[in-house]
Amino acid sequence: MSGPILHLGATVMCSHGGQALPTTPSARVLLSGQPAVAQSSVWTVAGCPFVPSAGNGPCVTATYVVAATRVLIEGAPAVLMSSTSVCTPTGTPLVPVQAQTRVIGI
Repeated sequence: MSGPILHLGATVMCSHGGQALPTTPSARVLLSGQPAVAQSSVWTVAGCPFVPSAGNGPCVTATYVVAATRVLIEGAPAVLMSSTSVCTPTGTPLVPVQAQTRVIGI
């Protein structure tokens, strides 16, 4: 699995269209002038319109469960556009839409 490494300026959405942002991007590693994101960062989701009658929504937070295997950011795996994530409480994935393209991770 390889792909562009996500940074703070990347556009990442939940599966329902809410906007996701990392809570703790790296203060030491910059990509295209913006902080890179490691797997250890929790993502907050704002504006998720999914409101089921059963009560397991909307998306509030997300975590990446699979990330880069050969690139570390401050000791944690880097998050790639191809990484796997899970939103809480819906269990749906985040969808990276746009990221920097100069640095590719594996």
